[in-house]
Amino acid sequence: MEVRRSARRHRTVTAYRDGDTLVVLIPAKMTRKEEEHWVAEMQRKLQRTETKRASPARASDEALLLRCAELSARYLDNTVTPASVRWVRPMRTRWASCTPVDRTIRVSERLRDVPSWVLDYVLVHELAHLRVAGHDAEFWRLVRKYPRTERAIGYLEGLSAAAGWGLTDTDD
Repeated sequence: MEVRRSARRHRTVTAYRDGDTLVVLIPAKMTRKEEEHWVAEMQRKLQRTETKRASPARASDEALLLRCAELSARYLDNTVTPASVRWVRPMRTRWASCTPVDRTIRVSERLRDVPSWVLDYVLVHELAHLRVAGHDAEFWRLVRKYPRTERAIGYLEGLSAAAGWGLTDTDD
């Protein structure tokens, strides 16, 4: 944990994660007792936020498969069922991939830390490939049943650009 005091900050307290480090920004004039209170409060607040964001699908390959079943039922009329879904080492050019012939989906480990709605979008994208192999209008009609599609695409583009990975949303 790192506490940063700022003379320009007068009332607000902010916290964020920088890798594994919790950074708390506080006013320079804050007492040590106030600092202790706000550091503890911001830790609790950040923990609650991270818990809400975390997808249970991150736990295992089985959890990913279960999440795919939920997403297929909700957005794809329960018409697609993968044979397997698994986490794989980070891919060089993709977030995930699908092999329609054997109905398998592979998800890059890079997605373990994204918000749950982003992971859900990637899973819906790959599930749609079990019905439509390419990226034609029918494919995108299926994918856009997921309400946060555009937002998730923007998130992934920003993440890729910021990290310099050069990953794309498309998998062809």
